[in-house]
Amino acid sequence: MMTETHLNSNHMLNSGLSNKSEIDKMDDVGWKAKLKIPPKDKRIKTSDVTDTRGNEFEEFCLKRELLMGIFEKGWEKPSPIQEASIPIALSGKDILARAKNGTGKTGAYSIPVLEQVDPRKDVIQALVIVPTRELALQTSQICIELAKHMDIKVMVTTGGTNLRDDIMRIYQKVQVIIATPGRILDLMDKNVANMEHCKILVLDEADKLLSQDFKGMLDHVISRLPHERQILLYSATFPLTVKQFMEKHLRDPYEINLMEELTLKGVTQYYAFVQERQKVHCLNTLFSKYFIHVLILQLQITQSIIFCNSTQRVELLAKKITDLGYCCYYIHAKMAQAHRNRVFHDFRAGLCRNLVSSDLFTRGIDVQAVNVVINFDFPKMAETYLHRIGRSGRFGHLGIAINLITYEDRFNLHRIEQELGTEIKPIPKVIDPSLYVARPEDSNGMEEGNVSK
Repeated sequence: MMTETHLNSNHMLNSGLSNKSEIDKMDDVGWKAKLKIPPKDKRIKTSDVTDTRGNEFEEFCLKRELLMGIFEKGWEKPSPIQEASIPIALSGKDILARAKNGTGKTGAYSIPVLEQVDPRKDVIQALVIVPTRELALQTSQICIELAKHMDIKVMVTTGGTNLRDDIMRIYQKVQVIIATPGRILDLMDKNVANMEHCKILVLDEADKLLSQDFKGMLDHVISRLPHERQILLYSATFPLTVKQFMEKHLRDPYEINLMEELTLKGVTQYYAFVQERQKVHCLNTLFSKYFIHVLILQLQITQSIIFCNSTQRVELLAKKITDLGYCCYYIHAKMAQAHRNRVFHDFRAGLCRNLVSSDLFTRGIDVQAVNVVINFDFPKMAETYLHRIGRSGRFGHLGIAINLITYEDRFNLHRIEQELGTEIKPIPKVIDPSLYVARPEDSNGMEEGNVSK
């Protein structure tokens, strides 16, 4: 009897294992079908993001939980920078990567970072440093969404927020930190942020982080990291400071350069010669003449970012635009952080069509509905111009940049054209809507979560 019972038990056990194996096999086949994937983005994309080798995310041997987050974010296939970067980052090598604005750099580093984090270890394992508070919030949100099926805790810490709250949060389980340089150094110096086990450092917008604004800060950060670490640098522009930093801290880095040309293919650039006192009138004409038909066709929620060269001019222009009867927000670095966060959140949510900004908003900020950038004040530096116009035409989509040029700006206009190797054309009487508005048949599934950042 005992033998029979034993055989029956084995039979039941084997039967159970067989059923479990079949369930796992079915799960392997059908797991993608169970995901809540957003509608497919059918808008036209340029070769900035479509010129790939044809890889799929599954080919990178990522954890299924991470793949689930990737697909539920609406990221369909890796962009060129993601194809080039993800497998190298997963191999543990240092990376120096240069790619255009809005082509998927955030995904290029956040995916390998999350893949390499061990959820069982309750220590800080990766640090991502970005130059602005808004970019830190945006990056942390992307990482949280990608890791939604993983047991990984992502924390964002920036200046302008309560330090005590950050200290309390960091003492809890935290494995990935997204930070601005000043705040993370503060936490390190107070011996609150323990970096003994932090094996990965990511520097996004590396050229800005290595500018005079943050002089010496990154050297300080690196001195707190373990000797065996991986450093990933990403940016659209690499000045001499980046080369010096690379030679000092990176070990035989793998270099990626996808910048055969500097400007995005999907962004058409125009200029209009005006006198300074005519600028507001010109802006009013642009709004009514060129953009009002977008509302009539009801193709999509069109948003614009209008750049000024000083915080004072930002506020003055925002008031004038509001007085003209247009919905308008403004944002600049001298505003209270809580106010900045609210403006950033509401503009991304599409609650207002126009945002007047200082250069605070030029770095990495991704609002998919923005397809028009206006330089109310023309910048003096080619690098600033490149980052400003990169707020439209995100992830291979279409956009336009309009520059209001005074007599004093004419030399800067010519110089920036030469330095960037691009053409800024005179503004025509009628701008072809196909240059910056999705076609009616392509207007479905355009939520900002549908493309990788």
